[in-house]
Amino acid sequence: MYKLKKLLDLELKRKNTLQNLSQTPDPLQIARNFTNPQICLICALFSYGNATQIVKFLKSLNFDLLNLSENLIKKEIIRQNLLYRFQNPQDIAEIFVLFKRALNLDFEEIISKNMQNGIIHGINALICELYKLNNYRSQGYEFFLGKAFKKEPKSPYKRYNMWLRWMVRDQDIDLGLFKKISPSNLIIPLDTHTHKVSLKIGLCTRKTYDFKAALEITENLRKFDKFDPIKYDFAIYRIGQSKQVIKI
Repeated sequence: MYKLKKLLDLELKRKNTLQNLSQTPDPLQIARNFTNPQICLICALFSYGNATQIVKFLKSLNFDLLNLSENLIKKEIIRQNLLYRFQNPQDIAEIFVLFKRALNLDFEEIISKNMQNGIIHGINALICELYKLNNYRSQGYEFFLGKAFKKEPKSPYKRYNMWLRWMVRDQDIDLGLFKKISPSNLIIPLDTHTHKVSLKIGLCTRKTYDFKAALEITENLRKFDKFDPIKYDFAIYRIGQSKQVIKI
């Protein structure tokens, strides 16, 4: 494990920099323009698919629409005919309406009050609260928000965990907008890149891409830094994204 830690610490220095962040498309490039957790969450929840297309779409969004009335929000988004993969213009209009209603919600408070059994339960509580704000339902809308779990999570909740990394960590590339949640509580935002790399370098033995795999990787990273284990996330992701050949 010493050799692996040495490798990851080296990659951390190389990749967890604003210069590196700017070199390849990443949704954090857009989220860093805002100090609003709600807008940052919109950026995170649209972060599925090709990174270049994600950034292109996020750049097309006018977040000033959140200052308009709900009727004007809907009219403007329908007029623009905004589309993104599973979301049609009506879905995106209702998403903006939802987040306009959520502007006064304290996302950090909702999560921190419900994470006695782990931060994933705080995420679950937030998802439940978001669904209460808008009765609209569609496949695209529900894919965007994700689904709450009843007993235990199966999904790795990658997009929410990525958003929380942005919000909680206050070093290098992340924003540090939340002060009540410790970085030690974070779970790795598991995607296909981080999962494949983690399997290759011995951070993970679980071949199924799920919440248990995310927990296994997180627990192994805690052996390297129990206070900030997810600081390694972006470096591992970039290794996978660039198809970098690594040797331990």
